[in-house]
Amino acid sequence: MTAGESFDRLDDDDYPAYTMGRAAEMLGTTQGFLRAVGEARLITPLRSEGGHRRYSRYQLRIAARARELVDQGTPIEAACRIVVLEDQLEEAQRSNAEYRHAAASETPTTAG
Repeated sequence: MTAGESFDRLDDDDYPAYTMGRAAEMLGTTQGFLRAVGEARLITPLRSEGGHRRYSRYQLRIAARARELVDQGTPIEAACRIVVLEDQLEEAQRSNAEYRHAAASETPTTAG
């Protein structure tokens, strides 16, 4: 899942996720910070059967990176944009590496 994507519901058995309180505790931050990150549209909480907000491990990683930038003085909106761009760059690099690996493993055949 990439930044900006969301799910309407969450099946707790298929997608391990954490409540807002537990996610904030794991990040060493407040629930208000997670709300602010959500308002900046960096991560959208998943929803459990009861409608409670849940955060995936991926979302926690993204929020943790945003928190690092905010702690360094970056405004939250800018931090969110930076994290999204870093995530997109990482995905592009991974995709490029996979493409190069696949191209390198193809052995040319010679007719003759």
